[in-house]
Amino acid sequence: MTSEFSAENTPLEVLQGSSAAQATIPPRDPAIVLKNVIKRYGPTTAVNGLSFSVERGSVLALLGPNGAGKTTTIEMCEGFTAPTAGEIEVLGINPTTHPDQVRRRIGIMLQGGGSYSGIRVLEMLKLSASYNANPHDPEWLLDLVGLREQRNTTYRRLSGGQQQRLSLALALIGRPEVVFLDEPTAGMDAQSRNMVWELVSNLKRDGVTVILTTHLMDEAEALADQVIIIDKGQIVASGTPAELTSQNKERGGNISLETTTPLDLNALLEKLRTAGIENVQVRASRPLSYSIKIDPTPVSIAQVTLAIAEQGVLINALNTGHRSLEDVFLEITGKELRS
Repeated sequence: MTSEFSAENTPLEVLQGSSAAQATIPPRDPAIVLKNVIKRYGPTTAVNGLSFSVERGSVLALLGPNGAGKTTTIEMCEGFTAPTAGEIEVLGINPTTHPDQVRRRIGIMLQGGGSYSGIRVLEMLKLSASYNANPHDPEWLLDLVGLREQRNTTYRRLSGGQQQRLSLALALIGRPEVVFLDEPTAGMDAQSRNMVWELVSNLKRDGVTVILTTHLMDEAEALADQVIIIDKGQIVASGTPAELTSQNKERGGNISLETTTPLDLNALLEKLRTAGIENVQVRASRPLSYSIKIDPTPVSIAQVTLAIAEQGVLINALNTGHRSLEDVFLEITGKELRS
C-alpha cells in the first residue's frame, strides 16, 4: 500500500476551508493561550501553574514522562475538563464556558481510535462528516490516509496502524483550525509514519495549528516549531528543538553514534576505564544508536572508536556537535521509569 500526499492536492481551502468564524480572528493572534492554569484532583495537583501560548499555523510538541500532566492539559484545552484555576483560550474562546464552540473548530486524534468496534471505515467517516457543517469528502480522506482498500472493513479488524490512520482522518474531517494529535504514529509502519509527518508539515503550511504529544523524541525534533517539556504539572524546559539541544553544553560534552550491530556497553566502559577515561556514561537511545557522555577531545574520540573496533562493530555515524532531544529530555526528567 502506498499513500501520496503532496502540496498540489492539499491547498489551504481543501485542508482547512474558510468560514466566517476564521475571518473574525486576526491571523497573528495566538491559537492557544494558557495563563497560570492549575488542575487539582482532590489532594493531587496534576497541572501546577502552566502558562504558554501557541502561535497560529505552528506545531507545538508537548512532551513529558507518564503522569506529567500532558493529557490533563490537552483535555482542558479541548473543553472536556475544567481547570481549577487560571485561564485558557482556544481560538479566542474559553473552552470551559463554551466547549461546543471550541470543538466545532478543532480536530482531536485519539490514540485509542475512538470508533465503534463493528462500524466500517467509510461508515464511520460518513457518520463523522454528518456532524460537521462543511466536512471534507470521506472518499477523499480514504485516499489521503491510505485506507481505500479497507473502506468496508470493520474497525475491530483493522491493524493498530490502520486504526491510527482512521483516527487521523476523523480528526481532519471537519476542516479544523487546531488539531490535537495524541501519539499519532503509534503502531504505524515506516510508510504510514512518513505519511503522517508529511501531513503535519502540510497542515502547518496551510495555517492549521498542530498540538502534538508523542514519546518519540525524533518525531518531536523533526516536526515541532516549539517544544514544551512538562514534569509534575510544571514546565521544566521550552524552546525550539535547536535551542533545547544546544543549551547547557557546559554540563559536559557528548558523542552520538550509530552502529551496524549492537555494542557491549559494559565492555566499552571497561575499555575506556583501562585507558584512563573515567566518569563516562553510555546509554542506548534507541536500537543501534548510542549516546556517550564524554568530553569529545581527539584522544577520547580515538579511544572510543578503538574500543568499539575491538568489538568488531562498525560505526555508521559519529557526531560530536549535537545533543538529541531525547538526551535533553532524559537529562531534565531523569531516567527512572514512571508508572
